[in-house]
Amino acid sequence: MFIEVLKSKIHRVTVTEADLDYIGSITIDAALMEASGIIENQKVEIYNITNGERFATYAIKGERDSGVIGINGAAAHKAHVGDLIIIAAYATMEFEEAKNWHPEVIFPKDNHLR
Repeated sequence: MFIEVLKSKIHRVTVTEADLDYIGSITIDAALMEASGIIENQKVEIYNITNGERFATYAIKGERDSGVIGINGAAAHKAHVGDLIIIAAYATMEFEEAKNWHPEVIFPKDNHLR
């Protein structure tokens, strides 16, 4: 049996950009992506702490150490500059493997690694 478990989480970052005219996705500082184990084009879930919205999109790499968190395309209706969000990615694995799995969770300060 396979189950889906949390793989990666960037906990409580602030949206710095929202661009309705962009094709779609979320732009994430490359350093945050690497630290959390999220890769470019990976599906991610966004949980908006500020307004309760939840949506899925895919990650694109932003400039390293810029602190950028950009909500692009139609999702820019669901998160605005200044909103506090959580970015989560999941993985599918065997049940027994999942019992011992530990996700990579980071807690950035002001959208930067400490």
